Amino acid sequence: MSEREWVLAFDSSQQALRAEMLMDENQVEFDLIPTPGAITAGCAISLAFDAKMLESVQTVVEAEKIEIRGLFRSNGTGYQQLV
Repeated sequence: MSEREWVLAFDSSQQALRAEMLMDENQVEFDLIPTPGAITAGCAISLAFDAKMLESVQTVVEAEKIEIRGLFRSNGTGYQQLV
């Protein structure tokens, strides 16, 4: 598992791959990870990123209308959904 504390989860692989491409284009630092078991999502791929990238991730998601399952933050024992 990535050490990055934020996870963006998706309902479809298409949206995950689209988000990956758009984050790359906008120079957002992230890791592609398997969706953690504690997060219920329709897609097995998620993006993990550091807190310093949160604003950039949210901007790209909103501007590009990326369909997400949710934005989650690790709390050490699991994940809390924030969006």
